[in-house]
Amino acid sequence: MQTQTNMNVEGISFDWNMDTGQFSYEGQDAVLFWISSAMKMFFDTIEEVSGVEAANLVLETTGYRQGLVVGEYFENLKHVGPEEASELIGHTYASAGWGRISTEKLDIKEKTATIYLKDSWEHKINVAQEKNEGGKFLPAHFAGIFTGLFKTNIWYNVIQYQLNGYDCSKVEYYPSDITINNNIHELARKKETEHIRQLEAVVEDKTRDLKELVKALSSPIIPVLEGVVVVPLLGKYDGERAEELVSKTLHNLPSYKANYLILDLTALDEDIDDLSASLIEKIGAAASLIGTNTILVGISAKLGAHIAHTGVDFSRFECFKTLQHGIHFALAQAGRKIV
Repeated sequence: MQTQTNMNVEGISFDWNMDTGQFSYEGQDAVLFWISSAMKMFFDTIEEVSGVEAANLVLETTGYRQGLVVGEYFENLKHVGPEEASELIGHTYASAGWGRISTEKLDIKEKTATIYLKDSWEHKINVAQEKNEGGKFLPAHFAGIFTGLFKTNIWYNVIQYQLNGYDCSKVEYYPSDITINNNIHELARKKETEHIRQLEAVVEDKTRDLKELVKALSSPIIPVLEGVVVVPLLGKYDGERAEELVSKTLHNLPSYKANYLILDLTALDEDIDDLSASLIEKIGAAASLIGTNTILVGISAKLGAHIAHTGVDFSRFECFKTLQHGIHFALAQAGRKIV
């Protein structure tokens, strides 16, 4: 059984050594994969792990950098110019199963070119993947090749993809400031921006949930004795929370038939501002309109000093240090006491 053989196809050498399991293409180690099965699985896995957008950039970057290697190889062949190199590349790539590749409109002075790709391996993978848009590996690959041949940074524009029903794919190449590194940084910034937006959305959701929870739990009306209810004021109040408290208190107060409303300021932020001070005054004034007297309790020395600086007049209210004192006062006004 023959274990070693070689073949020359139109000047391109292929060598096999079955004893060592080695395949050589043009004197270099090579490997073969089935396009629509093994290579498709390879591409699918990259997309699954990295995401489609990142996978496209990975393939584009890889194609471009491999193209640079090819371009530098031909650049070092002093007797081979861009025209000859383009013909050699098309011939060599066809022998390796890359598809039918031809170069037209090659303008060395303007450093532009147009590539036509028919039945390329990337196209076949995209067909197997049932893609709607062609891949970026080969377009970027030839951008790398022309960057080496023209000694100028070259980028590409896909005019048409064979995948979309055309006879072949058509790609134009031209000098550009666009680089692979820029694309990588742009994707990183985009991913970072998307992550920030996702975090902001989470924060907004949590904030909304927290506000609903605070709204449900804060400042409940607590009936302590017949005709006496207590509303504890908690923390600091902004405009929305203050409006909610006034509305909730005045809406529910009549159902308790309370003669006395005790506002407990024990847990109120001691750095009281004008809004919180006017809130207390507004609740007391509104309660009096439905026949309910307001008593303030839990005023510390520091809180009292801050209230004085707000300029809001609390003289209409009875004020006590503790909730117990306030309840005893309310009962005494009704001629009752706790036994």
